[in-house]
Amino acid sequence: IIGGDQPSKVLVRAIGPSLTQYGVSGALPDPTLELHDQNGSLIFQNDGWRTDQEQQILDSTLAPSDDKESAIIATLQPGGYTAVVRGQNNSTGLALIEVYSFDQ
Repeated sequence: IIGGDQPSKVLVRAIGPSLTQYGVSGALPDPTLELHDQNGSLIFQNDGWRTDQEQQILDSTLAPSDDKESAIIATLQPGGYTAVVRGQNNSTGLALIEVYSFDQ
């Protein structure tokens, strides 16, 4: 949920493969990420963070450590949003969704 009355710039990450280095077994091998608005409409999607917005994500210093992980940078209006992680080719496993705000 983006609160207040001003837009907020965020980075949303879907982490899967790199979880194994922290002892997580069964990590999702190739997560895809979707961001939906409060009406359920798809507003952004990503499959592999280097495919879209690569330089912006690198500049954020929050790039995922595995190229198969997904990330989206977006400026969002106040309201509710839903992030959805799916496995590429219907794969299953554990994933972590992270949201970082760039606002002060």
